[in-house]
Amino acid sequence: MSTQGEMEERLLRVGSDAKDQSNNNRESLYLRKKVWSEVSKMWRIALPSSLFRMTSFGSIIVAQAFIGHSSELGLAAYALLQSIFVRFLYGLMGGMSSATETLCGQSYGAEQYHMMGIYLQRSWIVDMAVTTLFVPFIVLSGTILRLLGQNVEITKTVDEIYPWIIPFVYSIIFTMTMQMYLQAQMRNAIVGVLSILSLLLDLMVTWWCVNVMGMGIGGALLGLNVSSWALVLAECVYVFGGWCPFTWTGFSTTAFVDLIPMLKLSISSGLMICLEYWYMSILVLMAGYTKDANVTISAFSICQYIYTWELNICLGFLGAACVRVANELGKGDADAVRFSIKVILTVSTLMGVIFSALCLAFCGQISYLFSSSEEVSKVVTDSSVILAVSILLNSIQPILSGVAVGAGMQSQVAVVNLVSYYAVGIPLGLIFTYVFHLGVKGLWSGMLAGIAIQTMILCYIIYKTDWELEVKKTKERMKVWSLQPSNEDLNGIREEGERK
Repeated sequence: MSTQGEMEERLLRVGSDAKDQSNNNRESLYLRKKVWSEVSKMWRIALPSSLFRMTSFGSIIVAQAFIGHSSELGLAAYALLQSIFVRFLYGLMGGMSSATETLCGQSYGAEQYHMMGIYLQRSWIVDMAVTTLFVPFIVLSGTILRLLGQNVEITKTVDEIYPWIIPFVYSIIFTMTMQMYLQAQMRNAIVGVLSILSLLLDLMVTWWCVNVMGMGIGGALLGLNVSSWALVLAECVYVFGGWCPFTWTGFSTTAFVDLIPMLKLSISSGLMICLEYWYMSILVLMAGYTKDANVTISAFSICQYIYTWELNICLGFLGAACVRVANELGKGDADAVRFSIKVILTVSTLMGVIFSALCLAFCGQISYLFSSSEEVSKVVTDSSVILAVSILLNSIQPILSGVAVGAGMQSQVAVVNLVSYYAVGIPLGLIFTYVFHLGVKGLWSGMLAGIAIQTMILCYIIYKTDWELEVKKTKERMKVWSLQPSNEDLNGIREEGERK
């Protein structure tokens, strides 16, 4: 009897183990499918967003390259105008457009599709008003640079070329906001395709104007404007032409309602990004006051160039984090928010490890693409470890910023950036550079310290965030800012829900 009982017990145990194993296999399969689904959604947003940012940056570089072969004086004038004035407004518009990304993403998740076109129009009104306030600074850019003690001949050339910059600045308003509007509803492929076509058009038009027509600086800047406004036109055709039937229902006077809350969110978003852009510009300015300024500026600029290209890729992940968090908050699913954060952080960190390894292996060789100086290459190579660590941190920090943007925490991130960069990064950079005479490594070490502090603070904020509470806040925001959809919109919502 005891032998029979033992056999029955053993059979029950085997059956139980088999059942547990089956459950584990099902759970493992479910988790793999869930991760794959999240990774697919992430790349659908991140890849086109990265392409958009890299091609936008590429258009500015194309103009700079053609101007450099046309006139050294023109190159210096364009570099000043671009690095001080255009860079400022580009960062401001990029930041302000993240408000559009937050609101459109949350509306899409909450299935309030009719509000997305309204938010897009409100962002145009707010962004155009803010840009117009800064246009006088571009008009007076030559005078301002002369007051700052810049070369008179260069600033006179600035006076000649600034009118070409104003149309380009206004085009940024539409390209940035429409990119956020489209990627919030997962219509990302069109963003990537149009961005690549815009860069190809820029190359062709600029080459024709400069090399065939002999228009010099004006030709290079004409190519920049033609390609940027062609992108705006193509995006408008897509949005207005019926490809976004449920999120774009036409122009509405409702866009002029609730502009103050939109302005507040946009300004905090713009400040968040601008603090990062200004940080890099200040570090370049500091490089000009070092002992061997020419080598320091060249080496630091090359490191910054490598860092910026990788940053543009990471900003695509920032957009993915923002949209996924905003969508899931709009749906009211706090657990899905946490899962999205974990997946995107894991993938981005793996990308950071790969880029860091490439930097360590080829940093010195990459420098020869920009300068034939062995001295500059040596300084860049010596800075490769610090640069690699910066790139690794850069694969984490934008994701955390994107999560905060998706939840509408732009003002908190702006404060974190202000403290990390300006209270820690720049003072340490000054100490390392001028007290310990570390040159480029000193400047970059200060920047690295600022990024490290920023990353740690954002990690703590995201870790301590009560996502159930954020879901409630999102619902309240949607109630306050939203309008009731029409019957036609309700039918569209049902169709869009079925499509999803």
